[in-house]
Amino acid sequence: MNLFAIGQIVKTRGIRGCLKAVSYAQTLNIFTGLKDIYIEKKAGQKDKYTIRKIDITGKFLFIEIEGITNIELAGQLVGGTIFLPKEMMPELPEGEYYWQDIIGLSVVGENGENLGKVESIFPTGSNDVYVCKGSHREILLPATADVIKKIDIQRRVMEVKLPKGLL
Repeated sequence: MNLFAIGQIVKTRGIRGCLKAVSYAQTLNIFTGLKDIYIEKKAGQKDKYTIRKIDITGKFLFIEIEGITNIELAGQLVGGTIFLPKEMMPELPEGEYYWQDIIGLSVVGENGENLGKVESIFPTGSNDVYVCKGSHREILLPATADVIKKIDIQRRVMEVKLPKGLL
């Protein structure tokens, strides 16, 4: 199953096992009517949990899960990443991508040189910035049309034109 990271559990709330999570999603309507989530506490091990109740406040989710009835059980899930099946994620418009699809892409310059891979992404006020790490250096690539020339998710390649300051 192809799972998609949508948030992280940051702490417990109350003594009855409620979890507080920060959402990575830009639109929170994907959580409406949600029945199950997957939580990864240990790398590579994702367990399925049935939701009893979910409340949304800003970017935070307050989740009550079947079988998690006290603060001790809830505390074991703090720090875990929350996943949904990818097919539950809304289809994006042409030219837009989920961060999870961008991270790991090989980055290639205009003349075909391998610049490295996208290791992470961070948002700024105007655009996202892709952190590309290669064997010799790290390059911060603004996610703008004049820098990012082509993204091919199937081939796992991003073609870029480096601005003069990054050459």
